[in-house]
Amino acid sequence: MKPLAFSLALLAPVSFLSAAPRALPEGTLPADSRLADLKDLNGYFPFTPPKTKEDWATRSNKIRHALKVSAGLFPEPDRTPLNPVIHGMIDGGDFTVEKVYFETRPGYLLTGNLYRPKNAKVKGPGVLCPHGHWNEARFFDAGEGNAKQLIKDGAEANMESARNHIQSRCVGLARLGCTVLQYDMIGYCDNDQISYELGHRFAKQRKHMISEKNWGLYSPQAESHLQSIMMLQTWNSMRAIDFLQSLPEVDPKRIAVTGASGGGTQTFAISALDPRVAVSMPAVMVSTAMQGGCTCENSTLMRVDNGNIAFAALFAPKPLALTAANDWTKEMSTKGFPELKKTYALLGVPDKVMLHDRTEFGHNYNLPSRQAMYRWFNNHLGLGAKNPEQERPHKRLTGKELTVFDEQHLKPEGGEDFERGLLAALTKDSARKIAANPKLAMAGWDTLLDSNLDQAGTAEWQLVSKKDRGSYLEMPGLHNNKTHKEQVPVIWLYPKENWNKRATIFLTASGKAGLYDHKGEPRAEVKALLKGGSAVCGLDLFMQGEFLKDGKAITETRRVKNKREAACYTYGYNRPLFVKRLHDVVSTIKLIKTDQHGAEKIDLVGLKGAGHWAAAANYAVGKALDRVAIETGGFKFIKVMDIRDPDLMPGAAKYGDIDALLDLAPTRAWNVDEKGLPGWLK
Repeated sequence: MKPLAFSLALLAPVSFLSAAPRALPEGTLPADSRLADLKDLNGYFPFTPPKTKEDWATRSNKIRHALKVSAGLFPEPDRTPLNPVIHGMIDGGDFTVEKVYFETRPGYLLTGNLYRPKNAKVKGPGVLCPHGHWNEARFFDAGEGNAKQLIKDGAEANMESARNHIQSRCVGLARLGCTVLQYDMIGYCDNDQISYELGHRFAKQRKHMISEKNWGLYSPQAESHLQSIMMLQTWNSMRAIDFLQSLPEVDPKRIAVTGASGGGTQTFAISALDPRVAVSMPAVMVSTAMQGGCTCENSTLMRVDNGNIAFAALFAPKPLALTAANDWTKEMSTKGFPELKKTYALLGVPDKVMLHDRTEFGHNYNLPSRQAMYRWFNNHLGLGAKNPEQERPHKRLTGKELTVFDEQHLKPEGGEDFERGLLAALTKDSARKIAANPKLAMAGWDTLLDSNLDQAGTAEWQLVSKKDRGSYLEMPGLHNNKTHKEQVPVIWLYPKENWNKRATIFLTASGKAGLYDHKGEPRAEVKALLKGGSAVCGLDLFMQGEFLKDGKAITETRRVKNKREAACYTYGYNRPLFVKRLHDVVSTIKLIKTDQHGAEKIDLVGLKGAGHWAAAANYAVGKALDRVAIETGGFKFIKVMDIRDPDLMPGAAKYGDIDALLDLAPTRAWNVDEKGLPGWLK
């Protein structure tokens, strides 16, 4: 730091009257890209195809792991007994339909209908058919008038299929020799232990479900454990594969998935995360545009770096087919699919990805789309049909005929007590696994924080002014991160005579102003550092100090324009403020380390109100720090009680909270809470 600081000493000094000198003129905000509008689900999510196989192997593993973490399935819950119940067979002539339910978690049922080919002589494929957000789903009925219009438009060929395209898809696949499970999304049809309103229309936080214990979905505590409807539905899909593979007529190596709209989201999610899926066809969902509007299609951290095209690409090199319509997927042929095609070509299988592009139709899984699916599955599941696209008429079954529960098969209890109990059991399950294996906790934290010295980028120190304070120099300036287009106001206090080649980053709840006491003098701990020969750096972390127009500390984070009070709409697409602040600390450590004339040792201090940032930084930078002093003041992520709290950190409580950060860091921090200040701060 010394040569760098003195090399800029010729700059004309500027007088500051405030206790904490500004780096920027009054009324000027930092030139920081993070001050731009937040990204939301209606943004643009391009995918850059890999350049080499090795590049894709590394990148795809990272994307898949991050998706699994954000979906709340790292580690996966225990696979408890399914206890399946199959009953009420309906004979369709060349296929049968049965009612089915089984436990994906103890007491938590997945419901649906099982379509089987009649008189099958050999094992055949098993196909999952998630339905999407069509009204009444399995029980869907478009009505006679709408069905006639679909037939007139060429979207359908017969009345029964036109009235329920979801059911017709299952019948068509069963006639081709597949065993098909059409299962309910949460809150649909028979699956109402968690209600439709909660699963898909949640809009306002429930104060009585926010608690350090026995919390509910969408609460800060649920987010801190990455528990979401997306998690539950994806887990249901995984257990649905377990169920299909348990059936004697199903070839466990030939599992396929296809669904449209919200069912398309379920399709690409399970296809990316479960290696047992052999063939996949998500319909009218994968695109560079709208990523999924429902709470069931979003989770915090899910699309911060990647979108649906990247998630679909994770299925490569296995056979993947997509459909596009006159909706948010209408540009797929020019935006998204060419990149997927290049990825498959790079892996040597260009013919294993296909786009059924029919933008003359609206959002659908209509007959032309189903015919494309039949051909794709016929080719890649080895069905052996000569004319797979010939979908024959069938008798449409009503909701009354398909419903799972009756007097002999009673509907299970649901509601808020059930919801709390389900989340508590999942929490206990993951906590046991993570406590037993620190590597799981570290793999989780690495994804949550996404901050290390390699990712910090290149930052440069810009001196703004310098003032001689007798025994030390006071130098406000800027840390300009060129890589990430970030600008952080800082102040360096530099001992004039006895610099010991140490730099101490001193974090405070009020930014760089926290280096000073009420008289405008360096606070006692800072004086001790200067007297001991250390240079001291104070930072305005993102949304501290000079980032604020009025200078008042924020109590609520920004949110996207979506008015629904679910954190996934903001933090599914934008990093939490906690991570952005951590990044500023890591970037500063990187700047000091890479200054060839700078400090030989770096210390970090985070006292009450800033200890959690220091704990995360100490964990993130490996062994880059020499001395670390942390005062947590009893802070815990699980204690955050508002989804807009500046310290909300999705996943933090799941992976051990702040205690895990302290325990897992390579450099052992001095525990100020227990031991008081270390000697070098007195």
